[in-house]
Amino acid sequence: MQGHERITAAIAAATQSGRPALVPFITAGYPKPDDFIGTLKAIAAVGDVVELGIPFSDPMADGMTIQRSSFEALRQGVSLKWIFDQLDSASSEIDAPLVMMSYLNPLLAFGYDKLADRALAAGVCGFIVPDLPFEESADLRTALEAKGLGLIQLVTPATPEKRLQTLCDASRGFVYAVTITGITGGDAGLPADLTQYLDKVASLSSLPVCAGFGIRARGDVVAVGKHAAGAIVGSALVEVLERGDDPQPYLRSLIGQ
Repeated sequence: MQGHERITAAIAAATQSGRPALVPFITAGYPKPDDFIGTLKAIAAVGDVVELGIPFSDPMADGMTIQRSSFEALRQGVSLKWIFDQLDSASSEIDAPLVMMSYLNPLLAFGYDKLADRALAAGVCGFIVPDLPFEESADLRTALEAKGLGLIQLVTPATPEKRLQTLCDASRGFVYAVTITGITGGDAGLPADLTQYLDKVASLSSLPVCAGFGIRARGDVVAVGKHAAGAIVGSALVEVLERGDDPQPYLRSLIGQ
């Protein structure tokens, strides 16, 4: 099974068991680089797919929580090469498919072909690149797909229907439906018109749709799960780690365990 197919299969397995898939996000190497693999294993034991944030100096789609975590990880020397080296030593012990969320600059600097090779070897199955427009993504998509890896596309409530169809068709693994027109980490809750939006994305996509931004509590996961295959939780989980708490009880609470 190719990497992007592992992502799709993991989400489908969760929905077939009667619940939405849970996709936790963590900033790689945060809060302490020495604890990275232990934290990742703990989160992967509960999450169906794990999203690994690659620290970047100017994470434009992220709110203050993830900005803080990214800054601190960079301050402690976390880099894309370091992350791959860490994953190489532990990939056989992590069953959940891994997705890297990165801004474009670190990937360009690393080199697309080398990136795909290292990702495949480390058990990474796909990438999310928020600042890479679809029209400029062909080179990265080609390098990833040559190794069976997926470039996951993001859509938003403001995406026109024609473009929405294009992005759904191009995505691999799942379609990332951003729930709000804003940045991560807000506490305003999910928008009232979320139902119609998620239903529309799901109707256009042959892949599972996972919703992210603004998901913090069990009720959010339940609400999203009625109209999407999975829920992505980021800032709220990073806050748990920031406090030094065990992430597993929080993640289990999101799916009623």
